Amino acid sequence: MKKQQLTVSELFLVASTLFGLFFGAGNIIFPVSMGQMAGANMWLAGLGFVLTAIGLPLLGVAAMGVSHSDGVQDMSRHVSKGYSYFFTLALYLTIGPFFAIPRTASVSFEVGLANFMSETHLGFGLWIYSFIFFGLALILALKPGKILDYVGKYLNPAFLIMLAIIFIVAFISPLSAVKDVTPTGEYASAPIFGGLLAGYDTMDALASLAFGIIVVQSVRQLGVDEPKRIGMETVKSGLFALLAMALIYFCLTLLGAQSRGGFAIAENGGIAISQITTHYFGAFGTVLLAIIMFIACLKTAVGLIVACAETFESLSQHKISVKTWTIVSTVIAFLAANIGLNNIIAYSQPVLMLLYPLAIVLILLALFDSYIKDKRLYKWVTIFTFVPAIFDFVKSLPEPVYSWLGGNGWVAVGETIFPFFTYGFGWILPAIIGLIVGLFMTKQK
Repeated sequence: MKKQQLTVSELFLVASTLFGLFFGAGNIIFPVSMGQMAGANMWLAGLGFVLTAIGLPLLGVAAMGVSHSDGVQDMSRHVSKGYSYFFTLALYLTIGPFFAIPRTASVSFEVGLANFMSETHLGFGLWIYSFIFFGLALILALKPGKILDYVGKYLNPAFLIMLAIIFIVAFISPLSAVKDVTPTGEYASAPIFGGLLAGYDTMDALASLAFGIIVVQSVRQLGVDEPKRIGMETVKSGLFALLAMALIYFCLTLLGAQSRGGFAIAENGGIAISQITTHYFGAFGTVLLAIIMFIACLKTAVGLIVACAETFESLSQHKISVKTWTIVSTVIAFLAANIGLNNIIAYSQPVLMLLYPLAIVLILLALFDSYIKDKRLYKWVTIFTFVPAIFDFVKSLPEPVYSWLGGNGWVAVGETIFPFFTYGFGWILPAIIGLIVGLFMTKQK
């Protein structure tokens, strides 16, 4: 039966789906790391983080419903057929075997087993750990059963209870007052921009384009079928999830900022959360957190492997089976995981700086899809956004690739011609110009 809106209980059900899809291990380590660097400016940084880590994914899911798209390839097809293949492939490789899936193993290793190993044995330990981790993931991905649903049913509550206990103990006995922690790097001069870019690292806006159709289908199954109403009900459900996730993000950011009283800035958030847990709860707390993180990350890895395998099979026009893509994705993720969490984060940065602007403009255009009579507008905005995104890509490359490509020259040009390029948002004005040009050109034709 068709209806205009969801009941309160149905809104909470969809909100729970949103939370389960988007909140994972990466959503824990990045706010903690940001808090350590932002220090006294953590509230402004946290605000920026929430906008890109929660606001954009919510809009992405809503855009999927409003535009009546069947997935990211369908939505991006308005730019061009070739672009839709490129963007879909790049997106799934990023949230799949190149970065997000390897990160599930490296994060759970950093939080758990790495604490009990010497520095010289960490490399070998990661190889063994990731081999076992992805071996289990492959078995479950090839023969998914109800075990993951059963585990997930009890895992989220256990995970949140563990986090709540850490928060309560840490906030009762803080290692330092936030106001006494000096911000570092970009968080000293532009904390909101720093937080906005830190939100990119969660990859949730990209994930919303990949998995938003799941949420949209949930709303449709509950009886709401009109595109605009789907978007509205998704946003309303998202507000519940947003409040819960925003609270957790700010608590994690505060946890990181306060930890500076006892620890130096860690190499990554996985190390930071492990140090904090060990400080307050000793080895037992670390082991308990490691077990929960292992199961949570394994569940996430299996879901991503299955989703990527199905998408790659579709992109290959079913010439290569899902089973083959499942094995290939798992092997690539295993190899990528062994470059270590720090390197995974470093090499994912330029890719995110390229893809996020393209994803943002696609989401915003799709939200107003019913008002766009000439779909060539998508192409104009994307072209104008793509150019500065290339400059952001080069700017974020790690050494020695940055030097090999003459990164300093790229940055000098970018700072000259793109406003806000210094802060990582040089694409905004070109995107607006592309919108104006596109409106003019489509009206002329």
